[in-house]
Amino acid sequence: MLKIIPLGGLGEIGLNMMVFEYHDTLFIVDCGLMFPEDYMLGVDYVIPDMGYIQANRSKVAAVVLTHAHEDHIGALPFLLRIVNVPIFGTPFTLGVVRNKLEEAGLLPSARLHEINAGGRIKLGEFELEFIRVRHSVVDGVGLAIETPLGVVIHTGDFKISHNNSDGMATDVNRFAMYGDKGTLALLSDSTNVEKEGYTISAQQIGASLARVTEGRRGRIIIALFASNITRIQQIVNIARARQKKIVFSGRSIEVAVRLAQELGYLQIPTDMQLDIDDIGYYPDDEIILVTTGSQGEPMSVLARMAAGTHKYIKIRKEDTVILSSKFIPGNERAIAGIINRLYRLGADVIYEKISDIHVSGHGFQEELKLMINLTKPRFFMPIHGEYRHLTLHSRLAQSIGIPAERVLLAENGKVVTFDRQGARLQERIATGRVLIDGKGIGDVGRSVLKERRNLSEHGLVVVVMALDEDTGTIVHGPEMFSRGFVFELETGHLLDDAVCVTLEVVEDVSPEAPNRASKIRSKLQSVLKQYFYFTIARRPMILPIIIEV
Repeated sequence: MLKIIPLGGLGEIGLNMMVFEYHDTLFIVDCGLMFPEDYMLGVDYVIPDMGYIQANRSKVAAVVLTHAHEDHIGALPFLLRIVNVPIFGTPFTLGVVRNKLEEAGLLPSARLHEINAGGRIKLGEFELEFIRVRHSVVDGVGLAIETPLGVVIHTGDFKISHNNSDGMATDVNRFAMYGDKGTLALLSDSTNVEKEGYTISAQQIGASLARVTEGRRGRIIIALFASNITRIQQIVNIARARQKKIVFSGRSIEVAVRLAQELGYLQIPTDMQLDIDDIGYYPDDEIILVTTGSQGEPMSVLARMAAGTHKYIKIRKEDTVILSSKFIPGNERAIAGIINRLYRLGADVIYEKISDIHVSGHGFQEELKLMINLTKPRFFMPIHGEYRHLTLHSRLAQSIGIPAERVLLAENGKVVTFDRQGARLQERIATGRVLIDGKGIGDVGRSVLKERRNLSEHGLVVVVMALDEDTGTIVHGPEMFSRGFVFELETGHLLDDAVCVTLEVVEDVSPEAPNRASKIRSKLQSVLKQYFYFTIARRPMILPIIIEV
């Protein structure tokens, strides 16, 4: 029996992680994270629950990576602390992974194996071929996974482009070859299933960038994803054609550029590239600066420019700022804030909503149909997307001839099994999300998030008093402090009256009552919550600190 078990990425965007298991061999495809949703206050990022890996660690043969985006590699440091197994990936992908593992102090013990597109590896009874796919990061691959029951195709993140000038086009011929031989199942990226037609070409984006940057008299500042090496090369080509200098600013983009240059994916003439501290020696109209911060990240280079706190770059009139990336859902407000601040500083700002300066790395409907037609799968399983994406992709597959009973609509934790009789969805294993807050792993749960939300919305009231252990009388306090509740000047009567309420509570609990302090504490929380809601219609967190002396 072949098992496919999604641990993340099916039912959400990000957190991609999938297990393939046959007899005593198990391998993992991707190990990604996702950034926190709005309600996850204080959380840095989210990783998949790896309990199934922990329980089956003796079976794990390897981790196989499809590409270098954080939602596919970001949780690797946490996985390697559970099971240190070989990691297979393409050169650029492993270059990014090396930097990540070095930061985590795990690089010396990591076993990294570079495999180029077209390469093959054997893991127990599995044999895998890496198939080139185009995505918004170089060196992306899909996987042809040969099993004793047939071939499973995992597309990774992909789109289909017929221009192969950079050698990164999706290898449609290889996918078609597996389709002709017979594909057991296709696991296909669902991210852009809602969009009709085809993605626009990278050449069109390059032409748009050339057009919107032409004739600008000030500096040109372009913010994008650090891993988008193809876009960076287009910007370099524009700078070279116009005899401008190019500057890279931002740690992630500097690392990606250096790595891409070392691997030959990015060509920049040595006399073109400047360090950020040399920018002041050249006229503004000779500078193109490529940076990070296109998603409104608060500590990014672009955010610091917009806030006027960047050490070298102060935004001036006639500067042009281009956000060459899409607005990721959840980031719209932060991005809009940066755009507004840049406009206030006098810059001209160009972004996706007003110009074609970004193209998605995920295929639209016609490309998804083409992948199905190329591979001719017996079974179809949509992956990588929220539930609506998975549902729509299932319907799309049925619209071009995949029978409904052969469409496997699974979510995280659902075990998909294949045997000689066919395929079916079986039991659900325990899975979920683990929240990372600072150095804490999984120690922030629903109750903590609920408390944080309550604090953020209603504030905190602290009651401090000391009781005589023998007589039960109050020897200090009650003192009352508030934070994030109401303006300090307006708290007087509220807190004075709340002190009276507190005294009444203390009087109501008999000095002879067992565990008196605990009872007073519990009753205070209830009574003060009622009082504040009745008085001001707010529910602050009540924190009584009662000491018996």
